[in-house]
Amino acid sequence: MIGKVMGLDLGEKTLGIAISDPLRIIANGIETFRFQELDLNSALERVKFYVQKEGIQEIALGLPLHMSGEESDHSKMCMKFKEMIEKSIPNVKVNMVDERWTTKQANRFLLEADLSRNKRKKVIDKMAAVIILETFLQYAK
Repeated sequence: MIGKVMGLDLGEKTLGIAISDPLRIIANGIETFRFQELDLNSALERVKFYVQKEGIQEIALGLPLHMSGEESDHSKMCMKFKEMIEKSIPNVKVNMVDERWTTKQANRFLLEADLSRNKRKKVIDKMAAVIILETFLQYAK
């Protein structure tokens, strides 16, 4: 399938956003969007902005499960966000992607890049969104 995909890493106060190229080969980190705690409506508005601006056809949303594979409170919040997106933007398919290791991977990449703790904190969610999107693109092939 051809068309851009958006990767999302949802937190309680941040939304990491990444977008693929139209051929679904490269994942680019776009931003870490900050919002008031648990204000999913603000996060949804930011998703809608990029869907329209970039012509997004599909979304890969991180699903934070416990290491055992069980749902967490955070994963329930992500499932609620998925429903909000599907209701608000019905022509865009939302895929859930297991994100159990993404933040650790993102942190490792940023440490290897020798970024300070303060700089890592500013981009960690965006980097996690890139990893979520890359994971989705790999499995979609």
